[in-house]
Amino acid sequence: MEPFDSLLVWIADFLGGHLYEGIFLAALLETIVPPIPTLAVFPTAGFLASQQGITIFGLIPMILLGATGATIGTSALYLIALKLGRVVLLRYLKYVKVDEKKLERVEVWFEKYGDKAVFLGRMIPVMREMISVPAGLLKMKIPKFVLYTFAGSTVWASATILAGYYFGETIGLTASVTPSLP
Repeated sequence: MEPFDSLLVWIADFLGGHLYEGIFLAALLETIVPPIPTLAVFPTAGFLASQQGITIFGLIPMILLGATGATIGTSALYLIALKLGRVVLLRYLKYVKVDEKKLERVEVWFEKYGDKAVFLGRMIPVMREMISVPAGLLKMKIPKFVLYTFAGSTVWASATILAGYYFGETIGLTASVTPSLP
C-alpha cells in the first residue's frame, strides 16, 4: 500500500471514532502538513456522520470546528509571512516548490481581488493554503483576514461535509430499497 493511501486509511479510521476532533485537527494541520487534504477528510467525515445516524443539525458543530481549525492553521502562515517578510519567506518556500514566480502570481491575484481573494481563496484547492502568504506579506489587517478566512472556510467545510453526508444518505437509501437475493 502506498504511504499516501495508508495515511488516508488511518484518517478514515480515526474519523470513525473521533469525527469532531478529527475535523478540527485535519483542518488545522492541512496548512502545516500538506499531505492531509481536507478535500478527502471532510467528505469522509460527512459520509461517516450519515452512516452513524447523525442528523443534519449534528453537522453544524463539524462545520464550525472545520472552519475554526482552518482559520487557526492558516493564521499561523499569515503571521509568519507578516513577520518574516518576502525575502526570508522565499528562502523557505522553495522547499515546498513555491518559487518567486508562483508567489508573484498569487500576489497579483491578491492585489487584484483584495479582501475577496482571501474569502474565495479558502474555497480553491492549493490556493487555500497559499492565500495566507500574500495576505501577510501585503499586511492585510488581522481582524479582516480572520473574518474572511473563517467565512470562506465555513463555506468550504459546509460544501465538502454536506457532499459526503448526502452521498452517505443516498447509499443508505439505495441499500434499504435494494431487494435481498434468495
